[in-house]
Amino acid sequence: MAIVSKKVSDLSGNEGNDEEFAGVVVRQYPGIDQPKALDVLVPELDQFKHISSDLVILEITTPDGKKHDAYVRLADFKKAAPNMDEIVKNARGTRGRVPGTRVGNGNGS
Repeated sequence: MAIVSKKVSDLSGNEGNDEEFAGVVVRQYPGIDQPKALDVLVPELDQFKHISSDLVILEITTPDGKKHDAYVRLADFKKAAPNMDEIVKNARGTRGRVPGTRVGNGNGS
């Protein structure tokens, strides 16, 4: 007797070998509280519209410290300010020192 293992798409149930599959992680979806992994045949990926070039992903931290992600169309994000490209380009980074600060020992040296 032999044990046969086969891989099937979570979307269609169609079989394939490992080289024919892509991994898809669903990070946010109604009714789930943690990411979920799907095995999907590569041709089935065409069903998912790739909109990353027209999408702005924001991480918002409210005054009470809670964080959540927001996904906004680029055109809508740019409506928030007339010079949004310049604002984002000149914004401080999230890592390192705040622009204009200097390293020192606190006594002016």
